[in-house]
Amino acid sequence: MSAATVIVAGMSVAAHVLVIVLAAAVIAFIVVLVRSRRLRAKYSVLWFSIGLGLAVLAVFPGLLSWVSDLFGIAYPPATFMLLALSFLLVLVLHFSWELSRLEDRTRSLAEDYALLRLGLAERLVVQERGRDAGPPDSTPARSTESGEA
Repeated sequence: MSAATVIVAGMSVAAHVLVIVLAAAVIAFIVVLVRSRRLRAKYSVLWFSIGLGLAVLAVFPGLLSWVSDLFGIAYPPATFMLLALSFLLVLVLHFSWELSRLEDRTRSLAEDYALLRLGLAERLVVQERGRDAGPPDSTPARSTESGEA
């Protein structure tokens, strides 16, 4: 058996190294996104936890077999897929909640904006009416009854 085909916990050394490199790449990519402000901190915690979970599974590949045995799942990759699917469902639920919250906030902001525009339009109409009426006559009217001429 060659060094490339050595199996450790059901995974070849090459596959084991690949998973470690991929987990490190995921963590590094998350750091780059956070530092460039393209990923918000509250979402980075979620993705860091996934990256760390992958790293733990990469460093300890027997852990997935242990978890599979614990839950009575005969095929460890099926456990991994179940965990991944569960994570995706939770993620979709979270994003749906976030989207609903943002829709409510957007609607409220649009209503406030419409009310502000209406108030501004009404003030402009009142100002225009005041200008159209002309300035009040400031010269006093002369009385013709006093007999002055």
